[in-house]
Amino acid sequence: MLSWEERRQIVKVANLYYFDGWTQARIAKKMNVSRPVISKLLHKAKEDGIVEVYIKDESAQTVDLEQKLEKKFDLDEAIVLSTSGFTPEMTKRFLGKVGASYLSRQLDDNKTLGLSWGTTIASLVDEYPYERRDNVQIVPLVGGMGRSHVNIHSNSLAFNLAKKMNAACSYLYAPAIVETEDLRDRLIQSKDVAHVLELGKNVDIAVVGMGDPFKNSTMEEIGYLHPEDLHSLRKAGVVGDISSKFFDAVGQEVDHPLNHRVIGLGLQDLKKIPKVIGIVESLYKLESIEAALRGGYLDVLIIDDRTAQELVEN
Repeated sequence: MLSWEERRQIVKVANLYYFDGWTQARIAKKMNVSRPVISKLLHKAKEDGIVEVYIKDESAQTVDLEQKLEKKFDLDEAIVLSTSGFTPEMTKRFLGKVGASYLSRQLDDNKTLGLSWGTTIASLVDEYPYERRDNVQIVPLVGGMGRSHVNIHSNSLAFNLAKKMNAACSYLYAPAIVETEDLRDRLIQSKDVAHVLELGKNVDIAVVGMGDPFKNSTMEEIGYLHPEDLHSLRKAGVVGDISSKFFDAVGQEVDHPLNHRVIGLGLQDLKKIPKVIGIVESLYKLESIEAALRGGYLDVLIIDDRTAQELVEN
């Protein structure tokens, strides 16, 4: 129990520090004590509830969510965006803008960058600023060819981002999913495809989105997945995919025929990349996101606040 004199001294120090803006050194000089004594008194003020510090800013809640996500899923970094009142399209664009800004800060002139595919990655490419990155090499992490939704295929995204950076890029001349496992085996053994896949395994940074094959699935819309595929995936316990590779509720890549027909990096290859940035939004992907985090596929997560809140509370 503090004496009246001790309590009065703490309140006086706290007033000078928090309300009058004095430095700890100035308070120490006035009270004729050392600066560490003042530091201990300020700590005691918070410890005993004499002083309560609040951060009054809309960022405070998102920063709190970021810290909880980092701790819960062992992330290097989480970036949570406040998207109250946003339409889904506005949210995706905002994520793309923040993702582009974050990626720009991570790159230097000798980095290699791997890109997945999808509408969220396309938004990042759209929002990326024009800047010279002459020595950056961009590599698609999964095949991307066809007549439908060409703008979100990995090859198109790699090309468009390379144009903005004045960087070099490679192309994976194959669809994301082919008709048979035998065709996939023959394609990945071809010189050009094998070379790009090897480049993909060795990139410094990867940017990936995430999908739920059963809800608003772009893969179904494009025609990669059919009703019988969805039924089979559900029976196998699939909850999501990264770069068209399907995983279950604990984040394990499933042993399913469709996974053996994908031309792209496997999920174990993805885990070996030094920095994997996941950009994802929407509550309907909640189970997919949580499974991917539990699988350890992401180092950095950029996400909207509603989905982040659900991940923290689950």
